[in-house]
Amino acid sequence: MASDEPGLAHQVIEHARQQDVMIVTAESCTGGMIAAALTDIPGASAVVERGFVTYTNAAKTEMIGVSEKTLERFGAVSEDVAAEMARGARAASHAGLAVSVTGIAGPGGSEFKPEGRVCFGISTPDNLQTETVEFGALGRGKVRAAARDHALKLILKTLNTEQPR
Repeated sequence: MASDEPGLAHQVIEHARQQDVMIVTAESCTGGMIAAALTDIPGASAVVERGFVTYTNAAKTEMIGVSEKTLERFGAVSEDVAAEMARGARAASHAGLAVSVTGIAGPGGSEFKPEGRVCFGISTPDNLQTETVEFGALGRGKVRAAARDHALKLILKTLNTEQPR
């Protein structure tokens, strides 16, 4: 696995450690890449609480409480599901900050949900944010790496603008 954008994971670990914030990940298309990038950093155990790899819809509902109705109505690749993943991961952990990722890494996609579409969620005790990024048909590995790096940037941005606990 290629490393994250230079120093991103290290910055996340340092900022989280300074703020005494535990992090949880809820990952679908990245399959644990965010948690792996964070835990590659020595001392990560001080701030990485746990990670959920919820690749299937059943895993999303069973492990982190994503509603079957939300999955049916919006599909797994949606901001609605990303929001429930982030909220559910934080609720199922002892973390103050959760990041979630669900998307279509490829190959393939559809007219309505193209390859490279990734939805992100960030949950703190005071805030829940979602966004969708269209990375394009870069190929499976590059979409996954781009999603990992974007998630790390979202965590860092949240740590810089909020004081999650």
